[in-house]
Amino acid sequence: MNIQISIKEQTLTLFDEDKQLKQYSISTARNGPGELMDSECTPCGKHIIAEKIGEGAAVNSVFVGRETTGEIYDPALRKLHPKRDWILTRILWLSGTEEGKNKGQKEGNNVDSYDRYIYIHGSPDDVDMGQPGSRGCVRMRNDEMIELFKIVEVGTEVVINL
Repeated sequence: MNIQISIKEQTLTLFDEDKQLKQYSISTARNGPGELMDSECTPCGKHIIAEKIGEGAAVNSVFVGRETTGEIYDPALRKLHPKRDWILTRILWLSGTEEGKNKGQKEGNNVDSYDRYIYIHGSPDDVDMGQPGSRGCVRMRNDEMIELFKIVEVGTEVVINL
C-alpha cells in the first residue's frame, strides 16, 4: 500500500502496488506547499504514517494534542471555539523520510513533518474539500477518513506532490 497526495489536484489516492484502490477529495494548506516549522504549509516529499490515533473514537470526536477531548463536534461547539483548528474522528500522523527536506533541519531551520504535527485527519462536514484551506495538514471527510484509517498501517508510504 502507498498513498499519493496531489496538492494541485487536492486529491489523496490509495494504491496497492500500481493499482488504484481509492481516491478522495481533500484539503491541504491554505498557505500552499512548504516545509518550514510554523509556516502552516503542507510539506512535500516522501513520508510514512508514523502513528495511527483515534481507533474506535466516535465520528466527529474532537482531538486536541492528539487526545480526545470528550467533545463531539457540532456547529454550536464551533461557535464556542471559533479559532480552533478542528481535528476530528481519526489522525494519521506523518513523519518525513527525506533528511533536510521534510525531516530534521535545513539551513538551521526545522523542516521535520513529525515535529510540525502534520496529519491526515477528519474535518467538520461543512469544510470544503477540493480546495486548500488547512493549516498544513491534509483534511478529509470523516467517513472517508475512517475508511482510509482501517486500510492503512503504520509505516505506509505517503508521497505529497505539488
